[in-house]
Amino acid sequence: MNQFPFYQASCLMRVIPLLAAALFTIQSQAFEPSGKPVRVFILSGQSNMVGAGKVDGGSSRWGAQFIDPVVSVYEGAYDRAAKYDSMEPIKTLKLESFGGTEPTPYPGGGAQVTRGFVQVKESGIYEFRPGYGGSMDNIMEVDGKVVHRKEVGQDPVRKEIKLEGGKKVAFKITYFTKDANGLGWIVRMDVPGTLSTLVKHKGMYPYLMNDREQWVSRDDVWYRGVIAAAGNRWLGVKGGSIGPELGFGHVVGDYHEEPVLILKTSQGNRSLSWDFLPPGSKRFEHEGKIYAAYKESPLSWEKGTDPKPINWYAGKQYDDCFGAAHEVLDNFDREFPHWKGRGYKIEGFAWWQGDKDRYNEAHAVQYEKNLVHLIKTLRREFKAPDTKFVVATLGQTEKDSAEGNEKLILDAQLAVDGASGNYPEFKGNVATVYTHPLSQGGASNSHYNGNAQTYMDVGFAMGKAMAVLLSKQKK
Repeated sequence: MNQFPFYQASCLMRVIPLLAAALFTIQSQAFEPSGKPVRVFILSGQSNMVGAGKVDGGSSRWGAQFIDPVVSVYEGAYDRAAKYDSMEPIKTLKLESFGGTEPTPYPGGGAQVTRGFVQVKESGIYEFRPGYGGSMDNIMEVDGKVVHRKEVGQDPVRKEIKLEGGKKVAFKITYFTKDANGLGWIVRMDVPGTLSTLVKHKGMYPYLMNDREQWVSRDDVWYRGVIAAAGNRWLGVKGGSIGPELGFGHVVGDYHEEPVLILKTSQGNRSLSWDFLPPGSKRFEHEGKIYAAYKESPLSWEKGTDPKPINWYAGKQYDDCFGAAHEVLDNFDREFPHWKGRGYKIEGFAWWQGDKDRYNEAHAVQYEKNLVHLIKTLRREFKAPDTKFVVATLGQTEKDSAEGNEKLILDAQLAVDGASGNYPEFKGNVATVYTHPLSQGGASNSHYNGNAQTYMDVGFAMGKAMAVLLSKQKK
């Protein structure tokens, strides 16, 4: 009898060290970094780096497209099994205003179904987005086809529909909740050059969309945008426009086994020789004028005069943009809790800029010197001396026909390419992407007419150039 307690104690003495070892292992795993450092790429420049590639034809509030809309109210809450088309409504209301900003209020008091006709002016492929907030929970049919369905608590699923201009077809919206109203948006989806058209109707960039024709995001590349490039999400199509980060992110995401962070900090209408002027830049003289050094103001003044500062200084945008990038990286675990403990490594910089400098001869003359200084300064500031750097040229500027300031900027951007031999220290670590063959038209100041293919292909080319530099490093 006395042996049993002894046996229990003996077993317990053997188990305690095993439990302690297991607990130590669990605690160690909880506090150890969960993998290799996240690979970071910092993208910057002016408005085209911010991004203006159109995702679709642009949504607009619906209204005039709808004819004779009437809402019918049926007794009780929405019932999935109910056959509302064969039921007698308890009340109906003709909607004098359907859409716009102040649609006719629905009467409520039961399940609500709106019927009528829709007629578009131009033939094309359209997407309907009925409702706002809780009223989005509905099923919409146009010409007998389901074009929108959103169950309560779920994401909407939409199907495009081809409509003939001037032809009237029936529509019906069945609301799943009492939150029903006549708000809605209609989107043209086959506008040339938009991302929707390129993906859905031309078969380009198929990885951006799933088999339900819904935009998808990567789960290994995170997009964090600051200043004018705001955003914080897995990389994918979000909102009405894209920049080069989408194509760039897909290339470097495929290249790395480790997760990738695309950190974009950019602002439109900014010049390298003034707004983005790097720290340490000196004054220079051009045609009788003195141009500001870093932290000086104003932009320029007549030689021999005493300038009066303005509410801006040389390098202000540099400080704002890269200061914001530092803020993100200095608080990496807080910003990216899903990567907590992993740390990060800055792999590369990407720069797409030059439009504003082409309007000032002095800035264009100084562009090469400032670009070289920018590359060296960013590497030093972010303590990443071996970081790769990719520059993209302005899409409208052609090598064989460039003149004046545009030629000066193009020549400067091509000069820093490590393969040019102009800067031996840039060999194998700096590349320039000549984007003129990639541009689908327009110019940098018109945002390439919003053509999404231009933005995708420039981003893809910049990413490929970055991957080539990184692969050289591995050899």
